[in-house]
Amino acid sequence: MADSIQVSNKHQLIAKIHNQVVIVASVGIFVVMFCGFAAKDLLSTMGYQSRVISATNTAQTKISQDVIASNSLVNSYKAFVSTPNNIIGGLTNSSVPTGNNGDSAKIVLDALPSRYDFPALLTSLQDLITSQGVVLSGIGGTDEQLSQNQTATPNPQPVAMPFTFSATGSYQNIQQLVGAMESSIRPFDIQTEELTGDQSNLTFNVSAQTYYQPGKVFKITSEPIN
Repeated sequence: MADSIQVSNKHQLIAKIHNQVVIVASVGIFVVMFCGFAAKDLLSTMGYQSRVISATNTAQTKISQDVIASNSLVNSYKAFVSTPNNIIGGLTNSSVPTGNNGDSAKIVLDALPSRYDFPALLTSLQDLITSQGVVLSGIGGTDEQLSQNQTATPNPQPVAMPFTFSATGSYQNIQQLVGAMESSIRPFDIQTEELTGDQSNLTFNVSAQTYYQPGKVFKITSEPIN
């Protein structure tokens, strides 16, 4: 009887120890797996933070360079518009802003406007042509205001504005007109030209085009760091 009780106690002790071993082993396995996953996550987080720090340093360096470039651009612009004479030889601060006079920045904008304005083009052409002593017989073209996409873009390109005109005058006046178009601050690309008549009374028919360029937009974008 005593032997039977002693064997039973041994079995219970062995079972208890076995259960403890299973529990300890389970806890150990859990701890090892947890540490493995935690270490992997920690390494991933460290790598990500390292990339963030590197990208931040790069951005800060670029911002510093941009600030320097911006200040230089502002100083260059001030020097550009503050000279007594503008880029085409006229007076910058003339009380009569006609002919070659006027602000250099405005002259540049007039050379390549950022908006499509066909009526304004015809008006400026009429002033240019009639100022050379010729008689303007006709001026025309197609106003494409509704079909033009004038939205500012990061990389704008010049857009052609075709037109035609006909003028009459002496050979000398026609020469002056051609010279005025060639030296104009606004570019004129003559496609075809036709002269008829005699030296004292010529008819000058021209098909040409000028340009405008939509505004440029600067976009600040975000760059994901994976």
